[in-house]
Amino acid sequence: MTRYSLEKLRRRYVIEGRPLEAGLEEMLRADGRAGARSILASIEKRRFENRSEGQRLRKMLRFETLLWQEGQEAIAGVDEAGMSPLAGPVAAAAVILKPGTRIIGIDDSKKLDANSRESLAKEIKEKAASWSVAFVEVEEIDAINIYWAGILAMRRAVEGLEVTPQHLLIDAKRLKDIAIPQQAIIKGDTKSASIAAASILAKVSRDALMRTLDMRHPGYGFADHKGYPVRAHYAALSRLGACAAHRRSFGPVREVLGLPPLPPWPLPSERTDALSGPEAAARLRDRCRESAACLRQA
Repeated sequence: MTRYSLEKLRRRYVIEGRPLEAGLEEMLRADGRAGARSILASIEKRRFENRSEGQRLRKMLRFETLLWQEGQEAIAGVDEAGMSPLAGPVAAAAVILKPGTRIIGIDDSKKLDANSRESLAKEIKEKAASWSVAFVEVEEIDAINIYWAGILAMRRAVEGLEVTPQHLLIDAKRLKDIAIPQQAIIKGDTKSASIAAASILAKVSRDALMRTLDMRHPGYGFADHKGYPVRAHYAALSRLGACAAHRRSFGPVREVLGLPPLPPWPLPSERTDALSGPEAAARLRDRCRESAACLRQA
């Protein structure tokens, strides 16, 4: 232990996280000082955490790995963000990870803090074979309802990929109008790395857009709550009324505006058919004219 002081060893192998050479580890184990034992304990903890993270990532990649082993390399994970807010668009993302990709810390975006999401989003974009983010705007949400807006956002995200996917892994839903083999995975953002990656990109992109809307419509706190139905948002709605960013098909917004309940939406089969292309989408808007008339009262 003559070459480095314990403080230098701690800085190199604990703080900086460098791999500990076998010979130096033997010397630390032979050193009876409390400082040496502390360094070894920290290194062992990091090794355990790395092993645990490796096991978690292998589990998160089990759907992708099976498909990769079958020779399908372009596996797209798909997820949306922003279904329940009272304001702002719905976002969706599609991400194709290269076979064998490991992104430490990747997880359901809801489990991560903002800084972790931002950092992971950057790494995902750098390592992905292809990625795409798409939005469905408030006016579209009000025209076709929030469920179908989420489906439409995911379809747009898939269609925006530069690489055509061979298989889709989707969080709990299916895109019936896309002729690509696909799998709906319940709680997929916690079980598939590709879906988790999509959830992170969708969340980060939508949050950035909500910060822009906060500057455009000050006073509502969009930068803080991102349009979600929290107490501060309800208070701002009560104080300021609704703005152009609010979803007029959502009950709390309609109540503030004094609007009547919406008439029934078109049948699910009609709405599904209407998502198949621009002309069909126009027919959907015509079919929803009665609902839209109520919405325009705002």
